[in-house]
Amino acid sequence: MKMKTLVVDKGGELSVRETKVPEYNECQALVKTLSCGVCNGTDLKLIQGSFKGFGEERYPLMLGHEAVGRVIETGSKVTSFKEGDIVLLPFADANEDFDSGWGAFSEYGVVCDPAAYLANGVCPGTPEFPEHSFAQQVVPEFIDPVEAAVIITLREVLSSIKRFGIKENDSIAVFGCGPVGLTFVKFMHILGVNPIIAFDIMDEKVEEARAMGAEYAYNSKNADVASLVREICPEGVKYVLDAAGISQLINQAMGIIKDQGKICCYGIAPNLSMNLDWSDAPYNWHLHFQQFPSKYEESLAHNQIIAWIKDGIIDLKDFISDIYHFDNILDAFKKLENKQITKKCIIRYE
Repeated sequence: MKMKTLVVDKGGELSVRETKVPEYNECQALVKTLSCGVCNGTDLKLIQGSFKGFGEERYPLMLGHEAVGRVIETGSKVTSFKEGDIVLLPFADANEDFDSGWGAFSEYGVVCDPAAYLANGVCPGTPEFPEHSFAQQVVPEFIDPVEAAVIITLREVLSSIKRFGIKENDSIAVFGCGPVGLTFVKFMHILGVNPIIAFDIMDEKVEEARAMGAEYAYNSKNADVASLVREICPEGVKYVLDAAGISQLINQAMGIIKDQGKICCYGIAPNLSMNLDWSDAPYNWHLHFQQFPSKYEESLAHNQIIAWIKDGIIDLKDFISDIYHFDNILDAFKKLENKQITKKCIIRYE
C-alpha cells in the first residue's frame, strides 16, 4: 500500500513523492493524517540543510513533525488508543525510499502506546520505547482536528517556559514574534510574567505581540533596544528569550540582562558556533539552550493546554494565519519562504 509524503532533497528542493505506508507493531497504531503544522524552525532548517544532526548523507528526507491523525488500526497489545481516536504526533520512520525528518507530512503515520511497552517489560529510554511515545496523546472530541496541530507547538512552548524557570512577575525581553515567539508571549502573559518586552523586525508581528499580551512591543530595526529596555527595567531584565534562532542575539542580550539574569535560546540556530562578548554583561549571568523540548515534559503540559482551550483562556484560531490542503503544500512552503505567513500554517488532508 502506497502513500504520498513531502520530501526534500539535499539541494533543498521539495516534492510530493510516493512511498510505502509505514508498518506498525503490536505496541503501536496506524494513523491516517488529518492535519500537520509547518514549523518555521525545524522544517525550514531541514530544507536549508542547516539542522543539527542531519548531514547530506541523510537526504532525501520526509518532512514534518506536527501532525494530527485518526487511528485506523491498532496493534494487539495497544490499550491507550482505539480506532477513531484523534491523536497527536504520528511519525513516519525511515524506509528503503527515504530517511525521515519525522515524516509527518505523510498521509499515514504511526503512534506508540507507552502502556503497551510497559506491560511488555520494555524500559523507557530504549530504542524500542521512544520518548516521543509519551507525547502521542489523544485529542478531546471538542477540539477541531485541523486546529489541533497547533497544540504541539503550544505544549513545546509551555514545557520550555517551565524548563527555563520563567515565573510570575519575572521581567523578560523576547526577540522574534513568529509562531513560537507569539506563543511564548501569550503563555507568559497568562502566567503573570511582567513586564514582557517584545521585539521583531516586522510591524505586523509587533502588533500581534501586543495582542498576545506583551506590555511593550517594538520594531527592533527602528529602535535603540538597550535604551528601551533600560528605560522600562533600569537594572535590566531577568530573562532574554531568543525565539528567532539567531545566535548573534546572545551578544545583544548581554547588555540588557540584570545580575544573575538568564539568556534563553529556543530552537536550533543555523550557525552552531559564535564569538561570545560578555564585556557589557553583568558579572553573573546564565546561558540556557533549549534546542529540543523533552517529549516527556511536553506530555506533562498536555492537560494544562487542553484545560485552557476548554475554559476559553486560549483559542487555537488565534495562533493560525494560513490553512492549505495537502494538494497545495508546495504553495504553502513557497509562501513561507517568502515570509508571507505571519503565524502558524496548517496543512489539512480532508
